[in-house]
Amino acid sequence: MKRTTLMLAVGTLAAAGFTGQAWAQVKEQFVPASFYWVGPYAPGGSGIAGGMLDYFKMLNTRDGGINGVKLTWEKCETEYNNARGVECYERLKKKGPTGATLIHPLSTGITYSLIEKGTTDKIPIVSVGYGRTDAADGRVFPYIFPIITTYWSQNTAKIKFMGQKMGGMDKLKGAKIVNLYHGSAYGKETIPVLDAQAKQYGFQVTHIEVSHPGNEQQAQWLQIRQIKPDWVILRGWGVMNPTALKAAQRAGYPREKIIGVWWSGAEEDVIPAGDAAKGYIAAGFNVSGSNYPVVQDIQKHVYAKGQGEMEDKSRVGSIYYNRGVVFGMITTEAVRKAQERYGKGQPMTGEQVRWGLENLNMDEAYLKNLGATGFMQPLKMSCADHEGGGQVKFQQWDGKQWKVISDWISSDQKLVRPMIEASAAQYAKEKGITPRDCSKEK
Repeated sequence: MKRTTLMLAVGTLAAAGFTGQAWAQVKEQFVPASFYWVGPYAPGGSGIAGGMLDYFKMLNTRDGGINGVKLTWEKCETEYNNARGVECYERLKKKGPTGATLIHPLSTGITYSLIEKGTTDKIPIVSVGYGRTDAADGRVFPYIFPIITTYWSQNTAKIKFMGQKMGGMDKLKGAKIVNLYHGSAYGKETIPVLDAQAKQYGFQVTHIEVSHPGNEQQAQWLQIRQIKPDWVILRGWGVMNPTALKAAQRAGYPREKIIGVWWSGAEEDVIPAGDAAKGYIAAGFNVSGSNYPVVQDIQKHVYAKGQGEMEDKSRVGSIYYNRGVVFGMITTEAVRKAQERYGKGQPMTGEQVRWGLENLNMDEAYLKNLGATGFMQPLKMSCADHEGGGQVKFQQWDGKQWKVISDWISSDQKLVRPMIEASAAQYAKEKGITPRDCSKEK
């Protein structure tokens, strides 16, 4: 397995053999960088990893870290493979003075594989905009955080968007929707909520799987041509996305009737498709652009010094890159919050960072202070609610760039939250888990 390792200079004490009590004197916050820089999903993995690590570098240079605690990391190549994701977790979980701060698996499959391990080790498994949806019930999943917007929430917002475009939710009755999904845990995650909404609004949904990695879709689009759906939901990843848009063009299906998940809505998903992508719409929980103060500070403190992660600097400010910056902000602000309780200027354990995550309240004023007004939606977490946001924006590709075409659209929590709690309760029953009493959490 290909592995790439990078530690900041301040982190080289680890290589020098500092362990145990010697680490206790080192003011570092270690964050595993388990992503993927190779393979069919490399555009997403490399972009998000670059944004997160560049944000860490910027904080270290501009602010001296988090209240004097420098951020360190080590890269581990997962290739979007469950077994390798688990191997990276095991290799990195005890590094740094306090062990791993938290883990960003960047894979729903790897997230599922780490649920019990992270809970046992008291290391938060943070899946920003992906992962196991019912883990939003923090009473049952204390160390799993599908933060900002879960897949179920996103899909209810998608159906709302479709209803708005059709002239009202009642117009969905009798409509045909195809769910074209990646053949993985990620791809299958929204089938239950789509089936529930089909009953709620009276539309017909057909689920069509595309095998990994997704570069063969001829049979699927032949089926779509026969169905003649009003809408196609694209739950792709990596090479599957431009392949789908090209196939839609060949099939004569209008791209403005294809609504992609946020993992199908980046520059790397549309540019390779050329003209076939024009008019395509995708959901998003962050925006593109380099005109935000947080990105400008990265340019100033990292790229101006030749220390950026992205070899192709044009990717700075792209959807995936900015999403990595969101990962970085959530990570560091959870540490900052934990320090308020457990010791300002001290490295935090995974257990302490869990508390920090559950007590995050990144409102508009907070985001402005981070230089991220309009960059992402406000986020308020709690013991019971590990999602904390739930809103979605929609953007359309005009052939050159993404144009935001909606305000934040709220998810249907009246449908989603009971489904989350019922599914989490079933998981708790199967695993013999007694849910936490959040009224007793402080």
